[in-house]
Amino acid sequence: MFLPVAPRPTGMDDTAESGLADEPAERTTADLLDADEEPAERTTADLLEDDAEEIVEGMDRWTATKYIAPFVAIGLFDLVLLLGWGLDPLWGFMILPPILFISVLGWIAFRTGFASDRT
Repeated sequence: MFLPVAPRPTGMDDTAESGLADEPAERTTADLLDADEEPAERTTADLLEDDAEEIVEGMDRWTATKYIAPFVAIGLFDLVLLLGWGLDPLWGFMILPPILFISVLGWIAFRTGFASDRT
């Protein structure tokens, strides 16, 4: 059983061209390079001036440390507890890096303001 195929509409073009009439037919390498030019690179002084103008909701290092210290203490206490129960010390070396890594991520989040007002 064969299904009938609808006839193709006339006036349609199957080419991959965009069909925009305002673009020149051929672009040269110089045209492409001119279009890709970016403004001059920004210096460190420019970036620091922009940071001074924006309001950053981060906190100082001491406050971030105070917020993260209980989590580090809980992680280290857990590690000491596991080692006290007779766990192989090699497991202690395997458990400690994730505790420290997550604590550092938390410190960075508090320090940069990423953890404040994210609703």
